[in-house]
Amino acid sequence: MNIEQIRNATLVVEYAGKKFLVDPFLAEKGTYPPFPNSLRQDQYNPLVSLPTSIDNIINNLDAVIVTHLHLDHFDDVAKEVLPKDIKMFVQNEEDATEVRNAGFQNVEVLQGDTVFEDIKLTKTKGEHGRGEILKLAGLVCGVVFNHPNEKTLYVAGDTVWYEAVQEVIDTHKPEIIVVNAGDNQFLEGGSLVMGKDDVYEVYKAAPNAKIIASHMEAVNHWTLSKEELKRFIYVKGISSNVLVPDDGESYTF
Repeated sequence: MNIEQIRNATLVVEYAGKKFLVDPFLAEKGTYPPFPNSLRQDQYNPLVSLPTSIDNIINNLDAVIVTHLHLDHFDDVAKEVLPKDIKMFVQNEEDATEVRNAGFQNVEVLQGDTVFEDIKLTKTKGEHGRGEILKLAGLVCGVVFNHPNEKTLYVAGDTVWYEAVQEVIDTHKPEIIVVNAGDNQFLEGGSLVMGKDDVYEVYKAAPNAKIIASHMEAVNHWTLSKEELKRFIYVKGISSNVLVPDDGESYTF
C-alpha cells in the first residue's frame, strides 16, 4: 500500500490496486473563516496550500471515504470537483442523505462487513472529544482496510484515545494506523482529536505497528505542532514507530 498525506485529514490511500481518497478538504488556502471560539481567529482555513494539484489528487480515483461531514473533512470544493458517479462511503444514513443531496449518486453506508471490489472495509467507532463537547462535535467513524495481499490498515478518523480504539486494535491487529493527532480544541471542552499522550496510548496498544500522525497544523484550532510531537516521540524512544509526515509526503508499506 501507499499512503500519501495530502493536508489535514485528507489522504490518498492506494490499497490492493485501488485508489481511495479519505476526507477530502480541497479548497485553496484561506478560503473559509476560522473555526470560532478557538485559537488563531485571524487565520482563515485551510492554513496551508495543497501540496499538489487537485487533478493529481482525484485522477483515477476508485472511491472516496468521508468519515464525517465537518467542513475540514468534506468541503464545498470537494463537492464541486469530485465526479458525481464516484463511489462514496459514509458513516450513516444521515450523512448519506446529505452527500446524495450534494449530487452524488453512488453512496454507500459503511458497515462492519462492507466489501469494495475484494477489499474489506470495516467501519469503526470514534469519539470526537470527551464529555460535553461530544454533543457539539457529533458522530464520527474510522475504517479498517483488509485484503489478503496487504497489511491491515486502520484509519482512526477524528477520535480521541478511548476503549473503542483499543478494541479495534485488539480485534484487527492493524500493522499500519493513521491517527488524527493535532490535538484540535476550542477554548473550552478539551481535545477533539488525539494529542501526544493519546498517540502514545496507540503506540502502547500496537507497539509493532507503524503509526502515521495526520490532521496537523492545517486548520486554525490545532494545538499540537508537528515539531512538538516529534520531540515527544523522540524522548519516548518511538520515533521509528510514529511517523509525522509533511503534507505531500507518502509512505509505502
